[in-house]
Amino acid sequence: MNDTQAATQAAGWIEPEPTALLVLADGTVLEGTGLGAVGHAVGEVCFNTAMTGYEEILTDPSYAGQIITFTFPHIGNVGTNEEDIETVNMAATPGARGVILHSAITHPSNYRATRHLDQWLKARGIIGLCDIDTRALTSLIRTKGMPNAVIAHAPDSAFDLAELKKEAREWPGLVGMDLVPMVTSGQRFDWDETPWQWEKGYGRQQVAQLNVVAIDYGIKRNILRQLAGAGAKVTVVPAKTSAEDILAL
Repeated sequence: MNDTQAATQAAGWIEPEPTALLVLADGTVLEGTGLGAVGHAVGEVCFNTAMTGYEEILTDPSYAGQIITFTFPHIGNVGTNEEDIETVNMAATPGARGVILHSAITHPSNYRATRHLDQWLKARGIIGLCDIDTRALTSLIRTKGMPNAVIAHAPDSAFDLAELKKEAREWPGLVGMDLVPMVTSGQRFDWDETPWQWEKGYGRQQVAQLNVVAIDYGIKRNILRQLAGAGAKVTVVPAKTSAEDILAL
C-alpha cells in the first residue's frame, strides 16, 4: 500500500485493489477488474470495433496469439451459446489469448443465450479484464502499433509485477511465429452444415453439386457453411496434407 492509499483508507475510503493487469512490453501497466479464466497469458494486443459477434471473434483462429480489445462498451449483453463459434478444431487452443472490455459483463438478454460470457470465458480458458479506458488503449495501438503484453487475472490481487514485465518484454512476438499447428485440424473430415436461417437455425446440405477441398490453416466455420450452402461437397484436410492426397479426394 502506498502513502496515497494509506491516507485514503485512514479517511474512511478503502481503495479497491485491481484483480487484473495488462502489462505492456514497454513497462506500462493498466489496472482493471478480472473476469474469465484466472492466470496470465502473453500475446499481441489488438482491437476490434464490432458491436456484435464477440463469440465468433473470440473463437476466430485468425486471432491466435492475440489479446483482443473491444472498442464497443457493451460486450456480453446477449450472452453466449454453443453454436456461434468459428473454430472447427475443438481441441485447439482458443483463437484469442485474452480479452479486454470497457465495462463489466451484464446479465445476458437473448433467447439463444445458454451461458453468461464470464462463464464461457472460464470454460475456454480465456483471461479477461474490464474497467479500463479502452478508447485510450485503442488510440495507443493506432499510434504506436500493436504492443506485446501480458494479461493477468488474480482474484486475490497478488501479482509478481516484475516477472510479468519481464515476460512481456522478452516475448518474441507473432512476426515469424508458426501459428498453424495451434489452429489446424488433426484429421480429415467432411462438412455439410449450411448457413443459419431465422427460426430454423443452421441447416444440413441435401445435394452437393461440386467437390471442394479446404486446407485448414485456421479456417472458420462460417466459410465452410457458405461453401456448403452454395452446393459444395466440402472436405477439410489438415495443413500438412500432401498435394497428392488432396488430388486423390
